[in-house]
Amino acid sequence: MSKVDKDLFDGLTSKASYGVCPECKGELLIKNGKNGPFIGCRNYPACEFIKPLTDTSVDVIKNIDESLCPQCNEVLQIKKGRFGLFIGCSAYPSCDYISSTQAKTETQVTCPLCKKGQLMEKTNRYGKRFFSCTDYPNCRYVVNFAPIPKACPKCDWLILIKKSGQYHCPQKTCRYIEDESIK
Repeated sequence: MSKVDKDLFDGLTSKASYGVCPECKGELLIKNGKNGPFIGCRNYPACEFIKPLTDTSVDVIKNIDESLCPQCNEVLQIKKGRFGLFIGCSAYPSCDYISSTQAKTETQVTCPLCKKGQLMEKTNRYGKRFFSCTDYPNCRYVVNFAPIPKACPKCDWLILIKKSGQYHCPQKTCRYIEDESIK
């Protein structure tokens, strides 16, 4: 036990080689940093070449020949990235236009906070739907359930939300609940 292999406790580098550094022709190794593992040059700090360990590339699924990018008039493509499918410009990275494959639908319910925008259905990166004001970033009103254009009879808030077959007031202080069958 008196002889301890230092490499067992050296968590900064890995023994396996991952190619040759394109800048200094040194050996590339897996290293650990504050943001996780990455591939870096053995000759650091003289050579500062690094690249991500995981592949963050985007796969092109299909060209949409009949649709052109509204920013640069190049062909749009259906692509698959780390958050799922999206429509992006074929001229990326010079053009960064991105459109979601899921259409955002307005609910025709006026935002109860700013009274200017409409509540629009959107989807977060995990696939969960929510409803937010179209006047974002000026108005940051958000509800997680479908809004109903009916005022709360208890607190006079301009909308109710449909949740579990019932209408609820979205105001936390109100707690009004009504069965969906009651109109």
